[in-house]
Amino acid sequence: MHNYSIRAASPDDLDGARALMLDTVYHDLGTGYVPRWHADIIDPAGAYLAPPRHTLLVALDPHDNGVVATAALDSRGPAHPPNPRDLAERYPSGDTAQLRRVYVRPEHRRRGLAGRLVDELLAFAAADGGYQAVYLHTDPTVPGAEAFWRSRGKVVLDERVDPDGALGVVHFEIPMER
Repeated sequence: MHNYSIRAASPDDLDGARALMLDTVYHDLGTGYVPRWHADIIDPAGAYLAPPRHTLLVALDPHDNGVVATAALDSRGPAHPPNPRDLAERYPSGDTAQLRRVYVRPEHRRRGLAGRLVDELLAFAAADGGYQAVYLHTDPTVPGAEAFWRSRGKVVLDERVDPDGALGVVHFEIPMER
């Protein structure tokens, strides 16, 4: 059993978190860095450490303390566009905790890290007291991503079957209390 430590990211963790996130968008998602989608990756301190209702969690390798997984939460709902207007209205910024950047390095997958990180994010959202919903979207082409999120919440929009779905992503709502 691996004894990963999970904690809120400190400034010392940001280079490792950024490297993991960039590796994920290039290798797993295949999009590469897209400024309008990934500005938080370049400035994780501004996106997640400075705002009081946001957080970035990291999981550290017990052998070398390297960042092997990330998970973030912010108070921005899905934007319209590119997302459908009714989705943006259902999950407004300020009332919505959006889960982001739940990424695990490939060699550390299937060890429960994503689940532990998401549980911590849900506890953070509940403790905040101001969030009415927890929302996220995922790329269903990433192996294991859709099944993981289906095990945690409910699909609110599957853009693969929606003729207006421009992004082909699957949108989820996750119960705050498990």
